Amino acid sequence: MLDIAEELHRWVEQGRDFAVATVVAVGGSAPRRPGAALAVDTEGTAIGSVSGGCVEGAVYELCQQALVDGETVLERFGYSDEDAFAVGLTCGGVIDILVTPVRAADPARPVIMAALAAAARGETAAVARIVSGPRELTGRALVVRPDGSYDGGFGAHPELDRTVAAETGAFLDAGRTGTLEIGEQGSRCGAPLTVLVESSVPPPRMIVFGAIDFASALVRIGKFLGYRVTVCDARPVFATKARFPEADEIVVEWPHQYLERTQVDARTVLCVLTHDAKFDVPLLRLALRLPVAYVGAMGSRRTHLDRNERLREVGVTELELTRLRSPIGLDLGARTPEETALSIASEIVASRRGGSGVSLTGAHTPIHHDEAFVPAGRIGSVA
Repeated sequence: MLDIAEELHRWVEQGRDFAVATVVAVGGSAPRRPGAALAVDTEGTAIGSVSGGCVEGAVYELCQQALVDGETVLERFGYSDEDAFAVGLTCGGVIDILVTPVRAADPARPVIMAALAAAARGETAAVARIVSGPRELTGRALVVRPDGSYDGGFGAHPELDRTVAAETGAFLDAGRTGTLEIGEQGSRCGAPLTVLVESSVPPPRMIVFGAIDFASALVRIGKFLGYRVTVCDARPVFATKARFPEADEIVVEWPHQYLERTQVDARTVLCVLTHDAKFDVPLLRLALRLPVAYVGAMGSRRTHLDRNERLREVGVTELELTRLRSPIGLDLGARTPEETALSIASEIVASRRGGSGVSLTGAHTPIHHDEAFVPAGRIGSVA
């Protein structure tokens, strides 16, 4: 739901009632991940997507029905071997979808409004909704902020609210969206509830060091992938907004000095394109010791070997060197800046998702490498 927060927030401000269908769990080759959403208002306007087109029509009808009867429902869609023309995911996947009405009289509306407003402003927040459990709890919501404070609740047991808030805070810290199971009274005992937690966090950072022509192409593809992109170079004649109009930030500073003072996290990717020892060595010496997702450095194989020796001389360990992706990118045979940027982006995605980088044709590896599918038996009855 939070993936379409800006549009839904506008609907809320306009006083519209709507129903939102949110992906709870996926299996096989389902195209969308948990948290993906489709919403329908009372005029029949639809935004978002839950399946890339496979089951949108059926989900649209479920949303319309939820607006009429006010009921929260959980539905499973999947490929049917018995009826190839049945509504389902013809790619062979399975998808569980929670459909929740958000009307003026619904108790969860203020909480969902708060979560949507925070996400639309680019703030960090998470919303938890009960997917399966007692009928009076389904559809209720709780919004959690980074400091641990929360609003809303499930109206069943105070400990349940506190426990869900704590568990949701852990999801938020990791920027994760997914499900958790918890007892009705907030413990691991008793009848289990399944809770969907959606996190909204600021975009991850991509920092590109080296204001060269390859960097311009990488900035564009980084923005396309949803990163907040910074270009850093010590040479003011090259590090300009005119050369990198799509970058979120241009920094004229020695790369290692900028990296020392800027904020990074476990989702940050660092792309070193300078292939100049006076920049690379102090920068990589620091970068390889930071808790970031990816560190890649451009250069020939000869440059790579020489750079590794220089890094060893300044105290970089063999274990730290194993983190360095160099020469940067996957082997696509790339030559142009755009092809090279695609090669680098492909390696970043493979690293993030656990992909092998090999061709899917003839391979026996899974297409998607996301978290395991939650079986239907764990999230209540579905049609």
